[in-house]
Amino acid sequence: MKEKTKRMLNPVHPGQFIRTEIIEAHGLSVTEAAKVLRVSRPTLSSLLNSKAGLSGEMALRIEKAFGIAMDTLMRMQSSYDIARTRGRADMVDVERYAPSPR
Repeated sequence: MKEKTKRMLNPVHPGQFIRTEIIEAHGLSVTEAAKVLRVSRPTLSSLLNSKAGLSGEMALRIEKAFGIAMDTLMRMQSSYDIARTRGRADMVDVERYAPSPR
């Protein structure tokens, strides 16, 4: 149970999933995969190295090329973004809004 909780608090970047579960699983190089997806190698490399987020368009390209549902990939990106943002919550100085009594 602790492992599941930990994983949810620190979800994997979708680029890591795409690298291992799609590109490496199909025996493709980054250059070959970029050609399949019709994107530049640097664009795909940035995603795979967690330097860029997964865009909706890239998720759709992956769905069309490899059959992984774009919805699944976008949920992975959302979970990753939420966890990263929550990890910085202490740096966001905002107080709870309390409406004035009328």
